[in-house]
Amino acid sequence: MQFQLSGQQIEVTPALREHATAKLDRLTRLDEKILSLNVVLSVSKLQQKAEGNLSVNGSVLHAEAVESDMYASIDVLFDKLTAQLRKHRDKICDKHQREVREERQYG
Repeated sequence: MQFQLSGQQIEVTPALREHATAKLDRLTRLDEKILSLNVVLSVSKLQQKAEGNLSVNGSVLHAEAVESDMYASIDVLFDKLTAQLRKHRDKICDKHQREVREERQYG
């Protein structure tokens, strides 16, 4: 999986990079077929913003979080991406099970 962390009007410190990669383990535990994750951190006045694009097989999941602390915005971003990934994975599993069930029923 490719992981890219960049900053817009902010320098990405090693502590921010380490915090983001620690949160990345939650996503990889959910789905091992993640293709890439792009995270952009930005600052505007008092708002710390984190945006993320998660590429999985067949779709791209997008989330963003705005908080007063950059670490908190990274946490909220990964919470949102985790929820979206769970929902996406459940949709795919349900669709696959439905196809198998129909095939067994109609032969």
